[in-house]
Formats: sequence, C-alpha cells, structure tokens
Amino acid sequence: MRKEKEPKQDQQPVETPAQDAGQEARETAAQEQEALPEEETETEIPQVVELKKEEFLKVKNHIVALEKERDEMKALAQRVQADFDNFRRRNATIMSDCREEGMRNCIRDLLPVLDNFDRAMDSAENIDESWLSGIKLVQRQLLETLGKCGLKEVPADGQFDPNLHEAVMQEEVEGMESGKILQVFQKGYQVNDRIIRHSMVKVAK
Repeated sequence: MRKEKEPKQDQQPVETPAQDAGQEARETAAQEQEALPEEETETEIPQVVELKKEEFLKVKNHIVALEKERDEMKALAQRVQADFDNFRRRNATIMSDCREEGMRNCIRDLLPVLDNFDRAMDSAENIDESWLSGIKLVQRQLLETLGKCGLKEVPADGQFDPNLHEAVMQEEVEGMESGKILQVFQKGYQVNDRIIRHSMVKVAK
C-alpha cells in the first residue's frame, strides 16, 4: 500500500542575533520616550523666591551697580551728542565765514577794475558813442554780477562817518557845516554788512 504524505508543518522564521539586538534597542528607546515628561511650552517663574540675607544683599548690590553703570553710560552718550552738535554748528559757522571771506577777497581784488571803468567814463570825450555804450554795458553787467554777491556802494553824501569814510583832505568853506563831505576821490564798497573799502573823501572843516 502507498503511504500518504504527511502534511507539512508551518515553518517559523528563525531570528538572527542581529535582529534580536535591533528589536531590543527599539523597545528600549520606546520605553525611554514614554518615560520622558511632556515638554512645557513656557518656563514657569515662581511668584515668590526666598533668598538668604547674603543672597539678597548680593542681588541688591548687583542691581545698584547696573543702575550706576546705566546712568554713567547715559550721561556719556548725552555729552557725546552735545559735543557733536557743537562741533557741527561750529563747522557750519566756520564754513560760512570762510566762504564769505573768500567772496569778499575776490570782490576786493576786482575793485581796481571798477575804478578804471569810472575813470574811463569820466575821461570819455570825443569818443564814438557805440564804443562808449559798449563800455557802459560791460560796466553795468559787472556791477550787477557783483551785486548778486552782496556788493554795494558806500553812500558818500552828507556827513562824514568814520565807519564808512576816510578823510584824506579838509577844506574850510564858508557857510558849510563842519564834517560835510565835499568831494569823493575814490568810491567805497561793502559786501553785505562788511566794509571792504572806505570811501576816500574831502570834508569841510
């Protein structure tokens, strides 16, 4: 008779030592994770903290030192700011003075040119009118340009003023008040409020 084949029993997978070690490591990590407390979103600060006398004095002295340092740094910053503001204003004043002084010096160097125009006009006799008109036009343009820079002629009529005039000659004139300006030899000029050349005049005694 033919023997019937016995049914095969289910074969169980054989675990290797490496697999056993990995499984144990995973289980250990999972247990440690479960044992960890949940992280708090914010650190709780106790409302009341008890300190010993020495600790309290130490904290108090530290606070006093920090406040002193803060006040010193604030005072230093204020002094630095004040010094910088003074420096900026002083530099602005110096720059303005230098610019105005340079302009006055430049105009002062051009005064002989204005004097020559006046002499040319005074001695213009028997001269072609077109040529004379051209000279007057150039003179007027120069005066207008310098006028934009603050140039003005010093008034030389009326009484003598030592702040504006320089008396180079005196003359007795009957019925004329002493100090009266009789003649102007050379025009005086000023730039804004600064005299750059006094008028040279003859006055009555």
